[in-house]
Amino acid sequence: MMLHAPNLEASPAVRHGFFTRRGGVSRGRYASLNCGFSSEDDPAAVRTNRGRAMAALELPPKALHTGRQVHGTTVITATAPWPDPPRVEADAVVTDRPGLAVAVLTADCAPVLLADPEAGVVGAVHAGWRGALAGVIEAAIAAMTTLGARRERLTAAIGPCIRQASYEVGPEFQDTFLGDDPANARFFVAGGGDRLRFDLEGYVTARLAAAGAQAIEVLGEDTVADPDRFFSNRRTQQNGGGRFGLLLSAIALIP
Repeated sequence: MMLHAPNLEASPAVRHGFFTRRGGVSRGRYASLNCGFSSEDDPAAVRTNRGRAMAALELPPKALHTGRQVHGTTVITATAPWPDPPRVEADAVVTDRPGLAVAVLTADCAPVLLADPEAGVVGAVHAGWRGALAGVIEAAIAAMTTLGARRERLTAAIGPCIRQASYEVGPEFQDTFLGDDPANARFFVAGGGDRLRFDLEGYVTARLAAAGAQAIEVLGEDTVADPDRFFSNRRTQQNGGGRFGLLLSAIALIP
């Protein structure tokens, strides 16, 4: 039902999980642990799935905090339970309150979980290419430091996402990254013809390291290549399009 990052699992002060699509009640294209209200799935099934995810972390359903994701850089700080489904646009959520699970939803974008257990601060980041390029990782880390976290103590984990072998892009995509920093060329390899393949994991890792994170774990799971365990936007589009489920990645300080 969920995967763990060894570096986060080593902390007795933190609980976390990168949830797969298994273990829920949704049906059809959303089978089975779809945790996203933005899909066209039955909202009651989504609530049940989110509750099951929280139960796996030994927390009540109301502990879960996600934003309405728009591939931006807005960060919100969770201090108390808020409405479900989320009403505030945000692509990262941070907290220093034990018992509140901050989380993001993905289906190829990179979910990033962050923790400074000594300070008692955790965060979750939705890092697709747009958000990562725009600075959502740095914005989340900055928000965590305002709560007392220190960059040199940050532990980070990158969960299941589209991997380079599955991430074919055109030259205009690469141009966007090279325009930001010519050194970004290292995240691209040649594909067929004029196509390239982009290393989202590597790019997110580099942004985390540049922002000061010291211990960075990459799970190395490809959402596109594993339909039994993961939802994938790209795989869905390659197979005719339509709506798709969303994977939950959550982290909490133990109450």
